[in-house]
Parts: sequence; structure tokens; C-alpha cells
Amino acid sequence: MKIEVQVQNQIAILQLQGEFTVESLKSFEDAVSNARMCSPRGLLLDMSRVILMDSAALEQLLTLHEDCRKRNQPLKLAGLDETCQKILEVTRLLSRLDTYADLSEAMKSFV
Repeated sequence: MKIEVQVQNQIAILQLQGEFTVESLKSFEDAVSNARMCSPRGLLLDMSRVILMDSAALEQLLTLHEDCRKRNQPLKLAGLDETCQKILEVTRLLSRLDTYADLSEAMKSFV
């Protein structure tokens, strides 16, 4: 998986591309760790280019969600495609995560 990080208004935006699987967890964790150093207001995962998530990725999202909640640093997901949305629905995780249709909608929610 490819990960690009940018910061806007003290929000770290991680743009994920490809398959979010166990093989990509280390690079994801490193990107999140680096992003946190420069974004005290929150983390936003742009999921619009993620084509697949496995159980390890789902577990990582839940762990990150809990960690962000404890730090009072919101985690938001934007742009889930139909497949990823369905994965979150079936696993009943969709209601636990803060999701938005697109990046701009998610950015507005940080206000």
C-alpha cells in the first residue's frame, strides 16, 4: 500500500492507496506515528483509493480509533468505496468509526 501524508489546518491527512492488509501495517503505523507529530487536531484517512481491507487492517483501524479517542485527537475516514464500506457494515464496524463520503466533508467536520 502506498501512503502519502499532508497536513492542513493541523489535521494530518493520510492518503492510502492499494490493499490495506497485514503486509502494509508497519508502513501504516509508521505513517500514523509521523503524522501525529505535526497534527495535534486529528487524523483523517483518505480511503478513496483503498481497494481491499483484511482483518488485520480492521483491527488496526479499531486500535487507532481507540488510541485517538484517548488522546482527544479525532480519527475520521473519508471516501470509502463500495467494497470497503460493505466490509465495515458486515463486521459492524461502520457505526463505530467516524466516516464521511469525501475528503472535503470530513475536513469540514473538524470545525
